[in-house]
Amino acid sequence: MMRLLVDTHALLWALTGDRKLSKRAHSVLASFDNDVMVSAASVWEICTKFRIGKLPDAEGLFADCAGTIERLGFHALSISVEHAQRAGSLPGPHRDPFDRMLIAQAQAENLPLVSNERIFDSFAITRIW
Repeated sequence: MMRLLVDTHALLWALTGDRKLSKRAHSVLASFDNDVMVSAASVWEICTKFRIGKLPDAEGLFADCAGTIERLGFHALSISVEHAQRAGSLPGPHRDPFDRMLIAQAQAENLPLVSNERIFDSFAITRIW
């Protein structure tokens, strides 16, 4: 069994069956042997982008994030004070607050991150793609 954190885009692609999700990412997310964590930051990002019109197809997820996460067999990962401090203190020019929180959570919880974002590799985390 492996505990892992899923990036927002990988979560959305897994939900929609999008072929952009790599075979390896699909395999680890679909395995009942793995404990897949969804960050509160991803829920915040999805709801924000739905609200401003950038994710119009995410209405079902927007309406019941907790239920969708549960139906997938995934688990919610709350944002702690330690996560927030880490995210705010991360070095480098990467400015996306959602990505920074996911990086901080992956570091603090020692979780591999399922993501296609290569920039994450410079933050001393394990990335699965």
